[in-house]
Amino acid sequence: MGTLTQSIHVTCTTAGIPLHLLYGGRSYTVKAEPQRWYVRRRWWAEEHRAQIGHGPGLVDYQVWRVQVGLTRARNAPVLTLDISHHVESGRWRLVQIHDALRLEETA
Repeated sequence: MGTLTQSIHVTCTTAGIPLHLLYGGRSYTVKAEPQRWYVRRRWWAEEHRAQIGHGPGLVDYQVWRVQVGLTRARNAPVLTLDISHHVESGRWRLVQIHDALRLEETA
């Protein structure tokens, strides 16, 4: 299991559900329904004061578990990744690769 934090590009549905992502110069397609949950961040250690009107993303951030395969390879192994989404900035980050050994084999 690999843990990291790396910026990625994610394309979503109009409902905000991840469909495709670009990571390491490769294009991946989501192969199964993603699972979403929220993680509480240590806002008291990171923020001195909340700005008026800036509530979303201050306390919690979204984490999605996605199962993806290489877009151009039909028989590519499916990888399980955790990606986080900062709603206010729109930024996406790869935070965990559950299939790190298989990812190294496909590289």
